[in-house]
Amino acid sequence: MQYQEIESQEALKSLLKDNPFIKHKAFQGLDFIPFEGLIKNKKFHDCLFMGCNLSSEFKEQLDSDNYIFPLFKTTFKLYPNKLYTGDSLFDNYQLGDPNSYKNTYDKKVYDHFTETNFFKANIKETLGRALHDHSIADAMNDFLATKDEKKVIGMMGGHNLSRNDPSYQKVAHISRELTIDGYLMISGGGPGAMEATHLGAWFADKTAKELDEAITILKEAPSYKDEQWLEMCMRVLDKYPTTNHQSLGIPTWLYGHEPPTPFATHIAKFFDNSIREDAILTIAKGGLIFAPGSAGTIQEIFQDATQNHYLTLGYASPMIFFGENYWTKERPVYPLLKELNEAGKYKNLLLTITDHQSEIKEALLNFYPEEEWGNIS
Repeated sequence: MQYQEIESQEALKSLLKDNPFIKHKAFQGLDFIPFEGLIKNKKFHDCLFMGCNLSSEFKEQLDSDNYIFPLFKTTFKLYPNKLYTGDSLFDNYQLGDPNSYKNTYDKKVYDHFTETNFFKANIKETLGRALHDHSIADAMNDFLATKDEKKVIGMMGGHNLSRNDPSYQKVAHISRELTIDGYLMISGGGPGAMEATHLGAWFADKTAKELDEAITILKEAPSYKDEQWLEMCMRVLDKYPTTNHQSLGIPTWLYGHEPPTPFATHIAKFFDNSIREDAILTIAKGGLIFAPGSAGTIQEIFQDATQNHYLTLGYASPMIFFGENYWTKERPVYPLLKELNEAGKYKNLLLTITDHQSEIKEALLNFYPEEEWGNIS
């Protein structure tokens, strides 16, 4: 049974006005009190009420085949009905005052997360986190349902990649070009190579020169460990406040000491890091680009290789290693995978290694030629 999700007061009002019998609906975070007159004497069947404000009279009106998931007091939203944005996570940040980060929703939730214990929280807390993550996953799936799955590209890479590193600029320009070409860029939504991914997507409707100017501003705080890291982001956004392109960041409060990048237009922030990591690898059905990274990135490489080997998603997608010296000498993962693939120990691996943006685009187009692109956008 498919449930229609009702996520705004306007949609709720329209539904109540036009339907005497309401069934198979999922109401998320809505206030029913203003519509007491409209809901009186209406019949509800097999509906879900998640974190909704309901009067005692309306609760009595509902039959037992409806399900009410109540709110309980906590710092975070139990049932978010849409993805986060930079504005919603950094709601109380004041430009020019880096210390104001402590007043933001993102920081308050992270503080709550640490205070209630990362892994040994009580059952009420873990239930709340699970409800939150379920709602965020649902909102993320709704967002991705409007996209061509083979045009969703993941950029993987280290959080420690400095804004001064030439690879940071290269990743940003690759992301910008792929976004212009119609791809949706996703990443783990944090600093380093992840930030460069979303920065590039943000500047897809601007010039390459403007992107370089933004990177110059960001370089004043090269690492996420710098006190001014977020402030430099906000200065760039103050200068370039809008974009016509989307990108999806998928960070976690487990690594909440690394603030998420506000350059991602859509942010699916989870408590459970295992859900978050699996989501990145699963939804990037158009392929993954591996920028320089360390243990976390290498873990993701082998997770993706396993997924492709078993055709977990029905088909294998490209694995593109960006940085020939890095992936053959410093972290010689590529030669190993190539050897295993050629020997048949791994199967279905579509491997590319390059230092050139044009070869990345060529690998993606060889996998999914433009003439085959669907009508979803």
